[in-house]
Amino acid sequence: QAQLVESGGGLVQAGGSLRLSCAASERIFGIFNMGWFRQAPGKDREFVAAMSRSDITTKYSDSVKGRFTISRDNAKNTVYLQMNSLKPEDTAVYYCAASTRVFGTPRPGEYDYWGQGTQVTVSS
Repeated sequence: QAQLVESGGGLVQAGGSLRLSCAASERIFGIFNMGWFRQAPGKDREFVAAMSRSDITTKYSDSVKGRFTISRDNAKNTVYLQMNSLKPEDTAVYYCAASTRVFGTPRPGEYDYWGQGTQVTVSS
């Protein structure tokens, strides 16, 4: 059973940048489609970005397109989310997720494994 551990969250001013990391306990290349979600207080978990198991395809929500970039280092079994031009509305707990079945779906229930989340707070 794969385990995912996020890190890299923190407090940043609007316009700043953060890079989140998601370390997997086992090989992910060719096996898992990876995704990032976020959840703000009182809101549903929201799809942010995804990368296919083959590294060929990425997908972003409209709210982060052009500002966030998903990438992965297969040698380290790690997925990253580079977040630039951060806005206060990006404040949320960010979760890494893995699916063996689907790519890029915004439905959290389609993912098999989840990390514990990392808090991102953007001040205005």
